[in-house]
Amino acid sequence: MPRVCYFTGKKTSAGRSYTHRGKAKYLGGVGTKVTGITKRKFKPNIQRVRALVDGKVMRIKVSTKAIRMGLVVKPPKRDWKPDKAAD
Repeated sequence: MPRVCYFTGKKTSAGRSYTHRGKAKYLGGVGTKVTGITKRKFKPNIQRVRALVDGKVMRIKVSTKAIRMGLVVKPPKRDWKPDKAAD
């Protein structure tokens, strides 16, 4: 399964990481220079949770933002207990 949020659609996005060298002008230097650019990934904070989806309990991948927004409805706790007569 891909790393995608069920509700918000957040997924891994690409970007760049810049490496600088030198001293900033306002600190008395001649300025900073970019000495390297590498590709990187921005990964969303995805959690696997049990949630009610269309009346069924399912395990879905959700971003923590969706959990904080209240989009995830947790299933009720099980209150099953074994019968006393079965013992």
